[in-house]
Amino acid sequence: MERALHPHFFFGMDLKELADALVGLGCPPVKSPDMAQQLDKRARQLMSERGQSYEDALAHLLGLMRQGWAAKERGL
Repeated sequence: MERALHPHFFFGMDLKELADALVGLGCPPVKSPDMAQQLDKRARQLMSERGQSYEDALAHLLGLMRQGWAAKERGL
């Protein structure tokens, strides 16, 4: 089941939960722990660079990842 990308969903989420959410969005399970760490790090960078909340930054990044996996599945 695909999880919603509502920003409040991510508040207080640990890396294991983020990795599980990534799998639900199409990330290969074997790559999800590393991807979760990378996304967490980048979301924190965006917080600092753009003045976004962590949740908004993470939701944005996950949206991009989901679009990429969907395009890959369609062969684009």
